[in-house]
Amino acid sequence: MVLALFVAVAAGMAGASTLALRASLVEQLDERVLATSERAVRAEDAPREIGPLAPSDPGGPEGDPPLSGPPSGLDAPGQAAGTVTLTVQDGSALGAYIDTAGEFQQLTAAQVEVLAAVETDGLARTVDLDELGEYRVVASTTSADDLVVTGLSLEDASDTVSRYLVIEAMVAALGVGLAAVLGGVLVRRELRPLERVAGTATRVSELPLHEGEVALAERVDVQDTDPRTEVGQVGAALNRMLGHVEGALAARHESEMQVRRLVADASHELRTPLASIRGYAELVRRVPADLPPDALHAMARVESEARRMTTLVEDMLLLARLDAGRPLETGPVDLTALVLDAVADAHVAGPDHVWLLDLPDPDDAEGDGTGLPQHDATVAGDEDRLRQVLVNLLANARVHTPPGTRVLTAVRPGPEAVTVSVRDDGPGVPADLLPTLFQRFSRGDAARAPGSGSTGLGLAIVDAVVQAHGGQITVDGAAGGTTFLVTLPRSTAGAQ
Repeated sequence: MVLALFVAVAAGMAGASTLALRASLVEQLDERVLATSERAVRAEDAPREIGPLAPSDPGGPEGDPPLSGPPSGLDAPGQAAGTVTLTVQDGSALGAYIDTAGEFQQLTAAQVEVLAAVETDGLARTVDLDELGEYRVVASTTSADDLVVTGLSLEDASDTVSRYLVIEAMVAALGVGLAAVLGGVLVRRELRPLERVAGTATRVSELPLHEGEVALAERVDVQDTDPRTEVGQVGAALNRMLGHVEGALAARHESEMQVRRLVADASHELRTPLASIRGYAELVRRVPADLPPDALHAMARVESEARRMTTLVEDMLLLARLDAGRPLETGPVDLTALVLDAVADAHVAGPDHVWLLDLPDPDDAEGDGTGLPQHDATVAGDEDRLRQVLVNLLANARVHTPPGTRVLTAVRPGPEAVTVSVRDDGPGVPADLLPTLFQRFSRGDAARAPGSGSTGLGLAIVDAVVQAHGGQITVDGAAGGTTFLVTLPRSTAGAQ
């Protein structure tokens, strides 16, 4: 934009100066034309016969007899090369001009016609004389009312303006080029502090602000916070914002830690009374004395709800421990064996579903370049927690799909990780539920699983356990089936 403005200003200045130069040159030429016209009129007032221009000359314009000599005004003292004069005396017209060699040359009939049509008012005008080019001419009359038209060529003035335009264009091009180079250097130098401010903002944007306590130590350097400059004002404002964000994150983290401690403590304290409730309810049902059916049903419901509450408390306690970053048990875990056990248990719990397995071939002992056979699905982790991941995924497939649904569990060992997928051909996951599927207390449509008793913590536990092992879980809930894909690294280097 600055260069465009510079070009526009330069073009405006060039146009204005060119017009002014041309006007000045034409004004000077008009003064010379008037002086030339005065000399021509004075010469024509002197008595003189007009005769043939030269014996070999074919004569003047068509129909006119040959004229002797040039017009009196043309050979008057002081007339310069390029001067043109037309004299009309007693109906006879004689037009001639002085060429660059100083010789008199006769005008053509067309040129004489153009000059004869000039208005006699003593004002200079521009006319085009064909091969001779443009002229500034003045028409005057002698004391005998003879017409005298005198003019000078505009060629010198036009050449001067053309050369001036060429020089201006070259100077403007050079100026624009220098302005582009120097302007680019200066702008980059002046914007360098802004680049440093942007770098600070970029580094802050890459911080894992969503993961617990974060040390927000990034700040804009003091040299880039000068309030006297625009960039300094931006840097200072960014520092104030970062300080505010850091305080807000610290307050939020402290609040979350208090809630987690409360949940952990409450979950821990609730385990004992819930166990007592379950024990007394079971004891009442087993007493020898006969109890009314309503009392037995009530005790059974108390025992069932106590068992459900115990499961919920255990889940909440596990999540609280994972949130607190407590280390998990680490050891070699064969995912193939875990999948076999989990699918066997799921088959017992849901005989109305079709449970399928897709495991690596144990007879294939060929290595994969890592020193391990291709069928090896061993990872490093906590066996109980990984078993809970599989149990929760299979229970999720059983609870949220209708009877007869096919559920396929597959294990795929890789060089650096092992993947376990659980796919069902059920109705899929609604699109609006996918973003919150792994959030705590997130539940699917109750109509799909009436009376399931889901706490909404199963998939949250799966996600937390997988992340604690340094793995990743994804879901594809397109219509016609749902696939959960768990990827676990073989080593514990990526585990929290």
